[in-house]
Amino acid sequence: MPHIKVGQENSGAVDLYFEDHGSGRPVVLIHGYPLSGRAWDRQVPVLLADGYRVITYDRRGFGKSSHPASGYDYDTFAADLRALVTRLDLFDVTLVGHSMGTGEVTRYLGRFGSERIASGVLVSPLLPFLLQTADNPDGVPKSVFDGFIQAARQDTPAWMKGFLDTFYNVDKLRGSLVSDQAYQASWNLAATASAIAAAACISTWETDFRADLADIDVPMLAIHGTDDDVLPLAKTTARLPEMIKDLLVVEIDNGPHAIAWTHADEVNSSLQKFLA
Repeated sequence: MPHIKVGQENSGAVDLYFEDHGSGRPVVLIHGYPLSGRAWDRQVPVLLADGYRVITYDRRGFGKSSHPASGYDYDTFAADLRALVTRLDLFDVTLVGHSMGTGEVTRYLGRFGSERIASGVLVSPLLPFLLQTADNPDGVPKSVFDGFIQAARQDTPAWMKGFLDTFYNVDKLRGSLVSDQAYQASWNLAATASAIAAAACISTWETDFRADLADIDVPMLAIHGTDDDVLPLAKTTARLPEMIKDLLVVEIDNGPHAIAWTHADEVNSSLQKFLA
């Protein structure tokens, strides 16, 4: 499958790996941290069967994309997405992001507008603003993010293990909704992230998306699990209706952060209804 060049670092190109399947109205799926485009394996076949053109890609620093030392910020991530959309000359697109990928959806619409975009989907979003500030007192203190970065730098595998346990709510769901095989598959995807990206991406979780949200002028869907321990619903999706003009919210009972895998049928059903 192809790559697209989105930048240059010293003597090497910065390329994004992508997969482009099917025909019909395009749906671009943007994965969360710390996985890759393969994180959408339970959505791609369903969307293809419904007659959509489905594009997945690996964010820089992850999967089969280049692993540069720089460019880990949402302006760059959105520009990478823009390069893919324009390279494939896509129009009437639905952008679907999970977790960190919801930042690309939002920053793209805030920066580049909706000329090519018909709608957007936010699955377990990190929006609108996670960092605690004077005008965002219920946010997360910066010291917490700094601790995450330090942990990711000191022992990346150990950090990834702890993150994935919370990602799936393994203490509650392993053996039922999360098989050992699914957990191992996610670990294999997480292992493709560079140590640089694993730490650098954490600082992007402090990004303020409130201005971007105010500029969104296309229909949006937010899907969130009520038992999300990575990005609790109350601090994220519950705040979005007052910030997005046209938003449908779907809550999935007992869903963890990884609802696209653990509750794929419910996520797919909501996504299909919205796309239709």
